[in-house]
Amino acid sequence: MTLMRFPWQAFPALVLVFLALFSPAWTVAELNATGQSGLSYPYEIARALILSLAGLSVLAILFRPSPLVEAALLLVFVHAGAWLLISGISGAEGQALSAFWCVLAALWLCAWRLATVLSDVKVADGLAGALIRFLVPALFGIWILILWEAIVRGAGIPFILLPPPSAIGAKFAASIPILAADVWQTIFKSVLAGYLLGCGAGFVVAILADRFLFLRRGLMPIGNMVSALPIIGVAPVMVMWFGFDWHSKAAVVVLMTFFPMLVNTVAGLAAAGHMERDLMRTYAADYRQTLVKLRLPAAAPFIFNALKINSTLALIGAIVAEFFGTPVVGMGFRISTEVGRMNVDMVWAEIAVAALAGSLFYGLLAYIERAVTFWHPSVRGG
Repeated sequence: MTLMRFPWQAFPALVLVFLALFSPAWTVAELNATGQSGLSYPYEIARALILSLAGLSVLAILFRPSPLVEAALLLVFVHAGAWLLISGISGAEGQALSAFWCVLAALWLCAWRLATVLSDVKVADGLAGALIRFLVPALFGIWILILWEAIVRGAGIPFILLPPPSAIGAKFAASIPILAADVWQTIFKSVLAGYLLGCGAGFVVAILADRFLFLRRGLMPIGNMVSALPIIGVAPVMVMWFGFDWHSKAAVVVLMTFFPMLVNTVAGLAAAGHMERDLMRTYAADYRQTLVKLRLPAAAPFIFNALKINSTLALIGAIVAEFFGTPVVGMGFRISTEVGRMNVDMVWAEIAVAALAGSLFYGLLAYIERAVTFWHPSVRGG
């Protein structure tokens, strides 16, 4: 193998590794120590191991074996080095010196190269292709967590301001029964009920507005106005009307999801071309037949777009509504009370659950959309 056409990430990563190699210490306590530092770093062995992994990552980039071999080497070396680096700074928070940051930056550049290699790999559809397509976004997410953990611990950011992912994960594992009860109250009661009612009502009214011109002209301006209403102003009113239980939160979700579905469905029903409509007229098709066989299929991408938008709006609306009155359970209730108690790790655990639930819901809708609208150019082209 020859050293040619070097990827640009190799050179700054190599410089950073050399800077760390000749640094006298990686932490303040280590710099001041005369014999034993009391840190998690065994002085020479751990440092040599981390630098070796970083150096091997750079060499894997420089010598450029086959893409899959390069990706496999980087996957092992980079993440083993990052794990050792973060493990070493535990117990010495806020004491990291320039060598620590140099190695972290070098490993990040090598991870960048890993994501580039995986993105360029051409594989046939199947398990291998699905795995590689999954790995690229997974790497982005993993490195957000790695950088978050390393920066918080290395810079000594107080955990009460920004806890590291490890502390959030520990709190998550210790609070599963509480989180499960909150998810049941917020998602499976408020969000799901409000989402189904809001989207269903918006779809039905859109069909009626398409059929009757006066409804379309009267409702669409109101829809634009209602969509601009602030949630923080509507939620207390819904709590006063429907009580403190999940019904008031579902009402907020209905209000937030109704008009996006209405607007998108009306626009989708108008998406069918004039030639297709003329063809249906030549077949003597009535309104119902044209709607079912032509216009609704043409509107399907618009409808799914509204469903995906509403999947996030519904979760946000329910959580915010719980700030204004709820039983002693629910994601919004937990966030507001735990912030007052300075239990920020619990707040972040609730945020993580909300993000995970929203992502799974959105992904499920996207999967159903691909299965239903497989004929659409946007799906065929994907």
